[in-house]
Amino acid sequence: MVLADDWHVGQVFFSLLWFALFFIWIWLLFMVFADLFRDHKLSGWWKALWVIFIIVFPFLGVLIYLIARGGSMHERAVAQAKQTDQDFQQYVRSVASSGSSADELERLDGLRQQGVISDEEFEQLKAKALA
Repeated sequence: MVLADDWHVGQVFFSLLWFALFFIWIWLLFMVFADLFRDHKLSGWWKALWVIFIIVFPFLGVLIYLIARGGSMHERAVAQAKQTDQDFQQYVRSVASSGSSADELERLDGLRQQGVISDEEFEQLKAKALA
């Protein structure tokens, strides 16, 4: 039995097309659920109703969600991306600004030698740097 003999070019094409469409629908389903739970303005009851509607009527539910709330999906995705980027930038700044205490002591010693800070200020700042 040769399997390739039973499959024609059109059958292979349509099988690949159906697989691609199924994959796209699964991706849309995940995107809809992610957007649904990302939205903080929507109450828990509305989220539960949407989930039930999408589970009971999968294709219709996803299409209606995309029609009804598709325009604001982009806004929520952009807001989340901006928040994630802002959190990352803040983390990088906090890690980059927290140099070692030895570097801080060198900088303070340089300021003391230049006369910018007094010996008392140097001791106070040194205690903060070592704490």
